This record gives sequence, structure tokens and C-alpha cells, in this order.
Amino acid sequence: MKKFYLIALFFIGALTSQAQELKWYTDVREAITVSNTVHKPMLMFFTGSDWCGWCIRLQNEVLKTPEFKKWATDNVVLVELDYPRRTPQTPEIKNQNNELQQAFGIQGFPTIFFTSAESKDGKVNFKGLGQTGYVAGGPAAWLTVADGIVNPKKS
Repeated sequence: MKKFYLIALFFIGALTSQAQELKWYTDVREAITVSNTVHKPMLMFFTGSDWCGWCIRLQNEVLKTPEFKKWATDNVVLVELDYPRRTPQTPEIKNQNNELQQAFGIQGFPTIFFTSAESKDGKVNFKGLGQTGYVAGGPAAWLTVADGIVNPKKS
């Protein structure tokens, strides 16, 4: 009987941890559709996931924390735009990411750009809300900056 309870507890724990995983979109058009459906801006994370030390640090210190997960679930649609050196990508994702890097004028990594967008007649119009990168001080400091961009105080 104890084995049954342990196995049941294991599966419940596994399901709970999977439910807490954030959805990071890599297809911007899909993210735009979701963003417009749920009425939340996009957080576009420009990263070099397999070579950029500051990107990896931002991931570990902020983006993988419970505080960020809760904030992101409530406030944004997540988009990862990766520029890896060793990890293969499809030509479509590589082209999309290069076009977006040019469109947003991204010159360094990590850069996080907050935006909303509309897609009409095959063309996308972005409305920039602000941007940030690595912020020292852990999740609280980073989330203070991000929340100021996504939820500016009403005058």
C-alpha cells in the first residue's frame, strides 16, 4: 500500500511540475496570435543560449525562478529568439530571428523587448513598450524594471 501512495505522489508531483513550465514561443506569428487573444504584450527574449554568458546568467537568476514564472503567467506572452552557435535551427527560425534582430536594432545579448503587435495582410506592425537586459539584484530587481515597462503607472 505504501508503494501505491509513493507512486501516486510521484506522478502528481511530476504533473504539477509540468503544469508550472512556461510556454516559450519560437514562432513569432503564433505568439502574436496568442498575445492578441489573451490581450497581453509579448516579452521577446533575444539570446545566444549556448554561448552568451550574460544570457545564461539571466536565465538562471531570473527567467527560471518561481517569481518570474508567476509574473510572466500573469503579464506577458513569452517569445524566445535564439542566436545559437552550436545548436542547429531550421532555416525558417534562423531567417525569422535575423529579420527581427534587424527590425528591433538588437546589437547585444541578452536584450528583452516588450511589444504588442498586429498582423494584417501578411504584414506585422509592432508597438514597442520598452526594453531591458540583465539587471543585477536577482528576480525582484529585474521584475521591478519589467513591471514598470509592462504596467506603467497611470497618472
